[in-house]
Amino acid sequence: MNALFSPSLLGTAILALALLPGSSHAQAGGACDRAAADAAARNACAVQDFQAADTANTILYGDVMRALSAHERPALRRDQSAWSRQRTQGCKAAHARDEALEDWPARLHHCLRQATEARRAALLHWLQHGEAPAQR
Repeated sequence: MNALFSPSLLGTAILALALLPGSSHAQAGGACDRAAADAAARNACAVQDFQAADTANTILYGDVMRALSAHERPALRRDQSAWSRQRTQGCKAAHARDEALEDWPARLHHCLRQATEARRAALLHWLQHGEAPAQR
């Protein structure tokens, strides 16, 4: 595998970007202030919370990739890519009617964070069993 695109390097890069000062401000349009009642603050906090969950997910994914055998890794890559697409499409579809609302970014990022946190169980299953969890 090309060292420039290794999962550990990708995880490190994402973590570094998430920790940059002001990264959540630029995407959310304001500073996160959990005590504030305005939409801009709620939006900023939701983006920040999503970024933290996404970073933790990326780190766990990298750890699982390193733990799996070489023949198990391609299946996890496909599964993670499919999950990522579904997460984005599902949350956008679920909140499409809210796009005109001032707090739409908060609603969207809350959905993305919940889906990302739920993915943890699937990644841990991969770690323990070397395969995707059974579909329900």
